[in-house]
Amino acid sequence: MNSTRLALVGIVAVATIALTGCQSASAPDSQGSAGADSSLSDVQDAGVLTIGTEGTYRPFTFHDASGDLTGFDVEIATAVAEKLGVEPEFQETQWDAIFAGLDAGRFDIIANQVSITDEREEKYELSEPYTVSPGVVIVASDNTDIDSLESLEGKTTAQSLSSNWYELAQQNGAKVEAVEGWAQAVALLEQGRVDATLNDKLTFLDYTTTEAGAGETLKVAAETDDPSRNAFVVKKGQTALIDAVNDALVELRADGTLAEISEKYFGEDVTE
Repeated sequence: MNSTRLALVGIVAVATIALTGCQSASAPDSQGSAGADSSLSDVQDAGVLTIGTEGTYRPFTFHDASGDLTGFDVEIATAVAEKLGVEPEFQETQWDAIFAGLDAGRFDIIANQVSITDEREEKYELSEPYTVSPGVVIVASDNTDIDSLESLEGKTTAQSLSSNWYELAQQNGAKVEAVEGWAQAVALLEQGRVDATLNDKLTFLDYTTTEAGAGETLKVAAETDDPSRNAFVVKKGQTALIDAVNDALVELRADGTLAEISEKYFGEDVTE
């Protein structure tokens, strides 16, 4: 009896091992391409590239007199979507919530002058830059106290808390007044409630050319040594999608589309 029971136990054990082995071998097939990056095919299957943007950041993403969403980033993102063979669909959100929106899957990509930083490159996939511009310290035209980044020590600047300009202001000893974006920062500066604001030079140039008298009341007190490089952003691991975006940018640069859009908004090519 004992030998018979042992034989049966052995048979069951062998069968169990064999079954387990079969299950392990078939697991990847049962999951399809488990772990594969389907970010590009998902977008192409949907026929839509959902794009997160502010809609309040002139001249990059804003509403024109007719209420339509437009801007430098909007036009380039639209051109990229066309190269991917899909329709662009914009989802507007405040800057301080834009990365959370990407993380939550509300949109596929961010198009909002996102500066390339080491921290962002660790957490997200960033495209090649499509805008290159120095940062500037903007002050009232009669300000004589600020003429460099170092002279921001002890002064008050207005910045979005999640922007790289906030970090730069803090690094140079400034006290930072939190704002939602450029418009609020400039309003506080013009009202004399802050001493300065740091931002992209292109934003300032657009402001002085579109707002009457702005060129007389504000000035650039200093420029950063290293230009800001700005990119599209997708979730970490979505290399197929970001590679396709980079390929689209190469094509758009080669066929003159990037330069044409750039000239429209800034009078020169700021894309490289």
